[in-house]
Amino acid sequence: MSAKAISEQTGKEFLYKYICTSAAVQNRFRYANVTAETDWDRLTQEHPWLLTEPLVVKPDQLIKRRGKLNLVGINLDLQGVQDWLKTRLMKETTVGKAKGVLKNFLIEPFVPHAQEEEFYVCIYATREGDHVLFHHEGGVEVGDVDAKAQRLMVAVDDKLSESQVTEQLLTHVPDDKKEILASFIVGLFNLYEDLYFTYLEINPLVVTAGGVYILDMAAKIDATADYICKPKWGDVEFPPPFGREAYPEEAYIADLDAKSGASLKLTLLNPRGRIWTMVAGGGASVVYSDTICDLGGVDELANYGEYSGAPSEQQTYDYAKTILSLMTREKHPLGKVLIIGGSIANFTNVAATFKGIVRAIKDYQSPLKEHEVTIFVRRGGPNYQEGLRVMGEVGKTTGIPIHVFGTETHMTAIVGMALGHRPIPNQPPMAVHTANFLLNASNSAMTPAATRTASFSEPRTSNDVTPAKKSKAGVPAAKPTTLFRKDTKAIVWGMQTRAVQGMMDFDYVCSRDEPSVAAMVYPFTGDHKQKFYWGHKEILLPVYKNMADAMKKHPEVDVLISFASLRSAFDSTLEVMQYPQIHTIAIIAEGIPEALTRKMIKMADEKGVTIIGPATVGGIKPGCFKIGNTGGMLDNILASKLYRPGSVAYVSRSGGMSNELNNIISRTTDGVYEGVAIGGDRYPGSTFMDHVLRYQDTPGIKMMVVLGEIGGTEEYRICQGIREGRITKPVVCWCIGTCATMFASEVQFGHAGACANQASETAVAKNQALRDAGVYVPKSFDELGDVIKTVYDELVANGTIVPAQEVPPPTVPMDYSWARELGLIRKPASFMTSICDERGQELIYAGMPITEVFKEEMGLGGVLGLLWFQRRLPRYACQFIEMCLMVTADHGPAVSGAHNTIVCARAGKDLISSLTSGLLTIGDRFGGALDAAAKQFSKAFDSGMLPMEFVNKMKKDGKLIMGIGHRVKSINNPDMRVQILKDFVKQHFPSTQLLDYALDVEKITTSKKPNLILNVDGFIGVAFVDLLRTCGGFTRDEADEFVEIGALNGIFVLGRSMGFIGHYLDQKRLKQGLYRHPWDDISYVLPEHMSM
Repeated sequence: MSAKAISEQTGKEFLYKYICTSAAVQNRFRYANVTAETDWDRLTQEHPWLLTEPLVVKPDQLIKRRGKLNLVGINLDLQGVQDWLKTRLMKETTVGKAKGVLKNFLIEPFVPHAQEEEFYVCIYATREGDHVLFHHEGGVEVGDVDAKAQRLMVAVDDKLSESQVTEQLLTHVPDDKKEILASFIVGLFNLYEDLYFTYLEINPLVVTAGGVYILDMAAKIDATADYICKPKWGDVEFPPPFGREAYPEEAYIADLDAKSGASLKLTLLNPRGRIWTMVAGGGASVVYSDTICDLGGVDELANYGEYSGAPSEQQTYDYAKTILSLMTREKHPLGKVLIIGGSIANFTNVAATFKGIVRAIKDYQSPLKEHEVTIFVRRGGPNYQEGLRVMGEVGKTTGIPIHVFGTETHMTAIVGMALGHRPIPNQPPMAVHTANFLLNASNSAMTPAATRTASFSEPRTSNDVTPAKKSKAGVPAAKPTTLFRKDTKAIVWGMQTRAVQGMMDFDYVCSRDEPSVAAMVYPFTGDHKQKFYWGHKEILLPVYKNMADAMKKHPEVDVLISFASLRSAFDSTLEVMQYPQIHTIAIIAEGIPEALTRKMIKMADEKGVTIIGPATVGGIKPGCFKIGNTGGMLDNILASKLYRPGSVAYVSRSGGMSNELNNIISRTTDGVYEGVAIGGDRYPGSTFMDHVLRYQDTPGIKMMVVLGEIGGTEEYRICQGIREGRITKPVVCWCIGTCATMFASEVQFGHAGACANQASETAVAKNQALRDAGVYVPKSFDELGDVIKTVYDELVANGTIVPAQEVPPPTVPMDYSWARELGLIRKPASFMTSICDERGQELIYAGMPITEVFKEEMGLGGVLGLLWFQRRLPRYACQFIEMCLMVTADHGPAVSGAHNTIVCARAGKDLISSLTSGLLTIGDRFGGALDAAAKQFSKAFDSGMLPMEFVNKMKKDGKLIMGIGHRVKSINNPDMRVQILKDFVKQHFPSTQLLDYALDVEKITTSKKPNLILNVDGFIGVAFVDLLRTCGGFTRDEADEFVEIGALNGIFVLGRSMGFIGHYLDQKRLKQGLYRHPWDDISYVLPEHMSM
């Protein structure tokens, strides 16, 4: 993570040491720190002014608004300070939702001053630049400074002048103080920039005749700039948020993280909790925390943490043993659970990391059993089958209950299992060895095209390369809509041979004519050739020491993939942007200081270059191009159908979660068209909106998926784009990090940008705003795939998407070393189901064993509720479903469906054919009015339209009101089926708002014509909407979704099938012969032109 809060004492120390201003800054270094261990005699010797001056004392523990909380002692002598501390030092207090112990205090000289001498100043960073806020009335009662303060924005790379400050910020300041304040604010801003602050607030800033005094200060610095600022910072201690203790285990993991190229994070939330997590991936770790909190586990969640970036077996062992040590120190009456989860890894060898975890489990097997720990594992990625097998085996050998799941299980399903919200499915025995031979679906090897046999080691000049357009100075250059094509060529910065081979294998399986990598740049060796595989053939790829040589010899290259380290990524990226041929740069490194990232972004905008990253795995365009390790190994490329384009484009922050999105989208749609992980930093090189607008302007993309997260406000730009009509394609979006609002103290998640600085940046607020703007927003991450499928199915149904026929990709031989490490074949699932599972000891309907279904006497309505709605419905709802099936079972032989069934039966056709013939007549005219009636009445009612207005509008539009009208029945000859249902509904339903609305419409229509009654189709349609909305089992969105996807017509289809089968059996039993329609029932007429 980057922006970290520092103590007030540390912030003032930096200021006093390094500020450069003509203003006389007073009380430099005059502060004393007090804890429970303080020796007062020694303290007064070190700070003799404590004995002679009036004092101020306050806690220094990242507590906001201390004055209003009565946590500031003012104008006290030393004895007064000690007395004041007696009632507060080491005492528990509550600040907001957080409870904590006051243990660290700061004593400073009291500064006598007048109210008009108090000012407010704040500097904070945004993507475009740094904002300076100033208000001429500071202090405790400063109020809403965002609304009241004068402000100016200093753009990235610009400087702040005293004249700017005087003219734009100090308009309400007395003239005699303007010069002092202007000099101080400019000096403060320069300090802010030089020491890589991200936030710096002084309130109040006091200016008297004697000089400038910094009374209260709050600050954050960019911790990733440590390698730059270490000489000035020294060893900075980052205190935990108030309400959370600083644990030595956290410091131990932070030290491991600092020494590793991988990412290791640990935050203890409740050491006595029973739910512990060990999650791979910054994005995935947030999703798991969200799910635990959504399922009611927030008070029992013991920790937040993540490991990612391919940690070694030893690093994973050290991380795992720390978790196991913490969770086995105190017993819990319900036992404990450990969730070892993660998304589908892009490049981490799952088996290798799991070996470290297995070692730790073996070391702690006795305490784990003593504390009744149950472990749930879900993981995917390279060699995950072997990892799961090893994990399952250690469970058997140690006797610790360990439940393992792979990519066939939804990522967060193990949370529901661990918390008892869903049954733990019986897993089939795992194979001893695992592997994934990349077999062609057609079982025949594809002969490589002739072009594949050529050597690509020599540079080639492409004739169709479009040079980048030059822009006028100061005007941002236009960025291309299409970043990657079938012939895109890239240079890879860094000796990343595994990533390059993965790109080439992807190119081959996508049937590209040539590899996408033209060359590599590695400054630490001389020019040479590196051997790679292109399908079956070995080829040589040039490696250059200098970027200039690579660019000169490969003018066709327009993409650069940078694996430069966090220390060299900035310089190497600026160098690359000097070459106009480059229009896209992917920066993989994590931990680049935000100030440097913003400079890269500014330069990229000026030159029309798109930056993906930093802190990303990259992106992928199926069938065309992939960045580095994106999409994982070839088994996952094939399983997620990333070798050919689909219709869905996505953009995510998390690299690991982008691979999970590949999986979800491939299972619920025709696949991914393009996917980008913009990176987890606060200021990614390109934003959600940049890519959403590209997708909007790309014809092949029909819908978009955005996986946002807590922190920042970029998602609101999507809302704005939809409202302004700039975005018209369907957007499905979910912002992760909803758990943050449930925690008592602030938690910095794995991504640097995943922290809300204000209410609007919370995931909950953003999800609601997106929902209000018309974005498809699921209830939780668990439902993301369902929502994606619903939107996709609608687009297929209306013809927007026409799924293409699958074409098997060519086979790619597996590397010998990897094949040896793996083992047997991996078979990807053909499709997924969530309503029924027949694999275990007994059949399960939507999580409910069949024995329970009969034990509970759920009946046909209850079973239908489980299979159709995935809910256990109330008893009255089950009864209503059964009544609907009964009253729709048949309506005589004269209706079209029964007539067709009878004609087919008499023609000698079998039951299935005859039934199908009858079912095919169901539509808006016959039987299919349930859905249409529900939609029409719901839309009118929800929009606030009066019944008369609804009727008049339908008449004006020339449309029939579905569910109104009957050929035989009328207001004077009522349909008893409707009456039976009405009596039941009125007696049992909690609310019948839509039904009442429909009955009001019936009063209007029957006043015009007596047979325009609410018929049985219409009644069931509107009553079912009332049932879904008010039974308590569904959200409003879920209820509306079931109507949209056709569930109500299913009632009629299922019910009327009983009648159709009855007519079929009746005709067969009566041995009726071939039906021929009588002549006297046919009106024979001549064509119109002959009738005269």
